Amino acid sequence: MAATLFHNARIVDGTAPERAAPVSVLVEGGLIREVGKSVRSDKARVIDLKGHTLMPGLIDAHVHVIAGLADLGRNAALPDSLVTVRSLVIMREMLLRGFTTVRDVGGADFGLKQATEEHDFPTPRLVISGKALSQTGGHADFRGRYDDRLPPTTRYRLGALGRICDGEAEVRRAAREELKGGADFIKIMANGGCASPTDPIHFLGFSVGELEAVVEEARMAGTYVSAHVYTDEAIRRCVEAGVHSLEHCNLIKAETAKLAAKNGAVAVPTLVTYDKLASEGGKLGFPPDSVAKVEFVRAAGMESLAIMKQAGLAMAYGSDLLGEMHRHQSEEFVIRGRALPAHEVIGAATHVAARLLKLEGKIGTVAPGAYADLIVVDGDPLQDLALLTRQGRHMPVIMKAGTFIKRARLD
Repeated sequence: MAATLFHNARIVDGTAPERAAPVSVLVEGGLIREVGKSVRSDKARVIDLKGHTLMPGLIDAHVHVIAGLADLGRNAALPDSLVTVRSLVIMREMLLRGFTTVRDVGGADFGLKQATEEHDFPTPRLVISGKALSQTGGHADFRGRYDDRLPPTTRYRLGALGRICDGEAEVRRAAREELKGGADFIKIMANGGCASPTDPIHFLGFSVGELEAVVEEARMAGTYVSAHVYTDEAIRRCVEAGVHSLEHCNLIKAETAKLAAKNGAVAVPTLVTYDKLASEGGKLGFPPDSVAKVEFVRAAGMESLAIMKQAGLAMAYGSDLLGEMHRHQSEEFVIRGRALPAHEVIGAATHVAARLLKLEGKIGTVAPGAYADLIVVDGDPLQDLALLTRQGRHMPVIMKAGTFIKRARLD
């Protein structure tokens, strides 16, 4: 792997409201070796960025790479071979948008993660929860009101978002099985959801004892629990039980946000998915009842950003898109930019997300020792967050682990 030296790099990593002064960045052996004003190398190919912006590869902390269809019930019935191929296409397109790491919060298995690590396909780094845990009738139960068939107990297809478990013993067993199967963390469905058929948004998933049991299992394995939550009551229950990663949080209130911040939790808002489910979900197969539920949480989304910022609750970047709506993944930047400073929006997809994924210092930063996951952006995204959208159109260079995924001419 040839070394690369970026000259005149003005770094934006989400830690400051303005671009840094120009520096040079040396990449060798898949890592960033040096960053500074006087870095030199006789062996490296030199790329003069001429005032372009250099950023760490972006991180999306809430994706479902197995969701080739918006109708998750139908998606769960697809053969694994078809889901696998579609997943690789979905991940390739994510990478070409500049997302060099994604966290799958329900669906992807260790086999899919291993495939990404064998480097035969252009994909982001993949962090997985395995199957999300749901109680009967919860957010991963897609059987519908008139389907009384028992859920599978031994094997779930790759296209299934989650698995069903009831009672503390079953919850512990399911968590242990997902961890044994290669999960990096555990995902639970602790509230009703838009995509599933029998759980209204206010629906509370799992008893307090079940929540505490799964948190204990994760802690014993040296990891954490992520929870699908919308309502203030559901969020507070999870925080008090020790859940670390709070997905969505549209209906959070100030006191609960302060408690979550005090406990060191991280929120992962996913505002773009409600916007696109409302406008495109129906025609892409999202069930009508589910589209109706979207409006209940959509309107509160922007207000939740202000509440969490005021409370000091860290927020990582998430998109949570399904089917053909994956193409809108980068639009979360622009939506959040209407309520938050640009550098904080970018920080959500760099250093905040890296800390959540327990990869701080390795991804989400341009620093010695980090993976050489880098993107070059035309112009200054701190002045125009839309430069991070449009399917990577404004990213002439995308690098993962020191290898060029995309290298266009710099004007």
